Amino acid sequence: MDWLGKTGDWIKGITQISMLLVALGIVWQVLFGGMVSFVGSDIITNMMDMISSMGDQGLVGLLALGVVFWLFRHYKT
Repeated sequence: MDWLGKTGDWIKGITQISMLLVALGIVWQVLFGGMVSFVGSDIITNMMDMISSMGDQGLVGLLALGVVFWLFRHYKT
């Protein structure tokens, strides 16, 4: 049995659902303001804090931000 392939497909599915939920949470927060009920936190503020903390770390933080951006751009389902 190809358990490694099945596990990889399972992880890709969870990642895809998570990314869609984050996008949905951002849209809901922009439209309705405040916290999003299914997440229980302020998504936009959390993302801005994460990006800001990476930028405060200098070159290493910017490289990490570049790697994250590259991963999102090259993610294939």
